[in-house]
Amino acid sequence: MSSSSRTMDVLEGLVKDSSLKWLLGKQSSFDEDIEEIENSPSAGASWIPELSPVANVVIRRCSKVLGVSVSELQDSFKQEASESVKQPSMFPRNFLEYCCFRALALSVGVTGHLSDKDFRRLTFDMMVAWEVPSAASQALLSVDEDPTVGLEAFSRIAPAVPIIADVIICENLFGMLTSASNSVRLQFYVYDKYLYGLERAIKKMKSQSESSLLSGVRSKGEKILEVDGTVTTQPVLEHIGISAWPGRLILTDHSLYFEAIKVVSFDIPKRYSLSDDLKQVIKPELTGPWGTRLFDKAVSYKSISLPEPVVMEFPELKGHTRRDYWLSIILEVLYAHRYIKKFKINTGVAKDEAISKAVLGILRVQAIQELGLTTPVRYENLLPFNLCDQLPGGDRILETLAEMSSSRVLERTNKAKDTGTLQSMSASDMVSQLGLVFGATSPKSNSSLVVGEVMVGDVNPLEKAVKQSRKNYEKVVLAQETVNGVKVDGIDTNAAVMKELLLPVMEMGNWLLSLAYWDDPLKSFVFCLFSTFIIYRGWIGYVCAIASLFLAGFILLTRCFSNREKAMIELKVITPPPMNTMEQLLAVQNAISQLEELIQDGNIVLLKFRALLLSLFPQASEKFAVAVVIAALMMIFMPCNYLVLVVFLELFTRYSPPRRASTERLMRRLKEWWFSIPAAPVVLEQNKEDNKKTK
Repeated sequence: MSSSSRTMDVLEGLVKDSSLKWLLGKQSSFDEDIEEIENSPSAGASWIPELSPVANVVIRRCSKVLGVSVSELQDSFKQEASESVKQPSMFPRNFLEYCCFRALALSVGVTGHLSDKDFRRLTFDMMVAWEVPSAASQALLSVDEDPTVGLEAFSRIAPAVPIIADVIICENLFGMLTSASNSVRLQFYVYDKYLYGLERAIKKMKSQSESSLLSGVRSKGEKILEVDGTVTTQPVLEHIGISAWPGRLILTDHSLYFEAIKVVSFDIPKRYSLSDDLKQVIKPELTGPWGTRLFDKAVSYKSISLPEPVVMEFPELKGHTRRDYWLSIILEVLYAHRYIKKFKINTGVAKDEAISKAVLGILRVQAIQELGLTTPVRYENLLPFNLCDQLPGGDRILETLAEMSSSRVLERTNKAKDTGTLQSMSASDMVSQLGLVFGATSPKSNSSLVVGEVMVGDVNPLEKAVKQSRKNYEKVVLAQETVNGVKVDGIDTNAAVMKELLLPVMEMGNWLLSLAYWDDPLKSFVFCLFSTFIIYRGWIGYVCAIASLFLAGFILLTRCFSNREKAMIELKVITPPPMNTMEQLLAVQNAISQLEELIQDGNIVLLKFRALLLSLFPQASEKFAVAVVIAALMMIFMPCNYLVLVVFLELFTRYSPPRRASTERLMRRLKEWWFSIPAAPVVLEQNKEDNKKTK
């Protein structure tokens, strides 16, 4: 029996056994492929027994996109892939990835591929097939529901098309897409709506960049990313001092522009650079009428080129979603340029790639807005440079990204010398042509198959850095949950918790004070003698080292002998009696009064030292100068060990029985001397700039 007839028998058996029931019934996107395979005389050549029916259908589609047969794809895979990638246990998934990545690399070069329904369906079906690549894994697919996609499959296929996803933000993007359907897995209708939103965002950005906005002001090649304030009912307000002007805010890939509204047009744009090194500080800000701070709906821009910060307000009826969106995209452009400066990315192609990465992130945020999610969206989690600023180890992700970018440029340059052509990088191509040609393949290495930012059968260094950062982030989240769980309300309750935590330290301090005041002369004498011997022999460092080792040993012993199944040892605190609102206010007022007294006492000490230094009280200044000279001579001529020993004996034996009376007389004279020193005068003046602002 021929291989073709055997394959037809297998297909007929699968259909009869309902293995392809979901393909023939529920999932219409596979109907034509299955029917074509059944009716094709060369079915045996295009069917791979090791692969699942879903994977076979997807690979057949990839072969059509590439214009080669399945057998030719197999031959090229065997020639290009390393032995580890071609292992029988890994062959189904790795060969599927190879076909998918090659087909995607070619498909994204077609104009308007995002608007192609077949392309959208193909990318989703690739993810479905990735989860069940082998013939044995086909049973894992549900036959009662439309197939859905998990995180791992999405993270492998989606980044192959840089406009759809990025390795850095892929997990967060998947979480937001699945939240649209209240599911843990991605459904096709949500994915399709997301790609439709991407297409709309690209068209919008293209029309803005081709418009007459900022004509004569923005530099050549500067792209407009977002505009707000064009609707007169929702302007952007620029606050400088107590003045506020309505207008239009424009973000480009290098700067922020504000155009104030005039009678029939807009004023000359003001430029606030995001690409120059001006020590910019961009953060959320509170605004309100006449300089009050009432509404949390603004963004503050501060740089060394401006005399005072500029505040951009985004009015809306409730919430601050509009402000949060603008804050995130402005920071993304700023962080992209800081990344360029930090890693000294000087080549034009690598610079364009970095900026393009930020631009594509902004496009994805705009597409997510099209989904109309009911839950609050943290826009910064979808922007790669924003996310790297937050993630633990985000600097390592950026470092890896810079290394990969420089290696790609070098590889492309070498290939250009050999072939006479330079292959464009995917992200920069996408943004520079803005919807005309989206994406291209990266050059292939001899040791691995690389497409875009993904490697067939392996993870690239960037993916490894992101995964490690994610693991660390999960630890931070768990730790933060414990922090949030132990927060208590009320000043008295927090004071009780702190007192309980500091109890061991307080007991140790009380014990040392008891020794210093010689409450038990025998114990104090033994401690003094022992400490004197250690200081005299110069063993202070050894004592500190032994104490540190004792602490480490205590931690290890508790780690080894503690019951792991038992929950963390809880701190038991006796809560003080509940306080009503008036009592709490009085407690706050009392605490503020005590803090004010401490600050006043501190200022008096500093002012008295100022008076001593300026000789406002000559007799006290002379005594102070003599004491300083004596201390200096001791530090010069006395060995360090002896100096420490003298200081210790002076402090510790003050209240010993032989010295107690003389110490009390000495302390009384010192207090009298200190109280006799006048404080340096203070003159309070109001700031002239504040006077100008209030006028």
